[in-house]
Amino acid sequence: MRTPPYRIETERVVIRCYDPADAPLLKECVDSSLPELQARMPWALDDPQSVAEKVELLRGMRSRFDADTDYALGVFTLDGSRQLGGTGLHRRGTPDSLEIGYFVRTDSIGRGLATHVVGTLTDVGLRHCRARRIQIDVEADNSASLAIPRKLGYLEEGVLRGRAAWPDQEPRDIVTFSLLATEYPIVAGERSPAGRPAGLAYRAYDAAGRQL
Repeated sequence: MRTPPYRIETERVVIRCYDPADAPLLKECVDSSLPELQARMPWALDDPQSVAEKVELLRGMRSRFDADTDYALGVFTLDGSRQLGGTGLHRRGTPDSLEIGYFVRTDSIGRGLATHVVGTLTDVGLRHCRARRIQIDVEADNSASLAIPRKLGYLEEGVLRGRAAWPDQEPRDIVTFSLLATEYPIVAGERSPAGRPAGLAYRAYDAAGRQL
């Protein structure tokens, strides 16, 4: 597979590789949504963290991106002044498979932002990265998040009982969704005039800022 773009610009957001200088934006984003995140994201149980702790966290994320081992991405406003959420393309299973994770800050929920971001990353993962399979895992009782892969045409493979480990809690059930490159509209020939599914347009850039 090819390395994902370091920066993706859509008409709504910028999705890009993290920089340690993003630490204040990440902290503000997570702190503003902490009760909701801690109910769904085990990593949020370590928060609130200091800016210095966020710097170290982002250094690790950036190093893994550069090393082609994991691709964490922040979701920012077009002017870069505010972080709206987080996402990523994560290596899972076979070498040609990726998993998309996502969260949106509480005051931006309900605007279709998560669907927009996941739809964009689905296209990036299958068309640019040339993944064979994209996977999305959602907790079985998270109805809002379950709606996203369903809207985007992912196949619901089934429920994995007690799969998600939580500190000091019972493991939670997970619904696994997948989409194969052979099932994607671009591959199947159902092309929009822009060469992507209708309504999806973005610009992608590599680490040197060159448009892909």
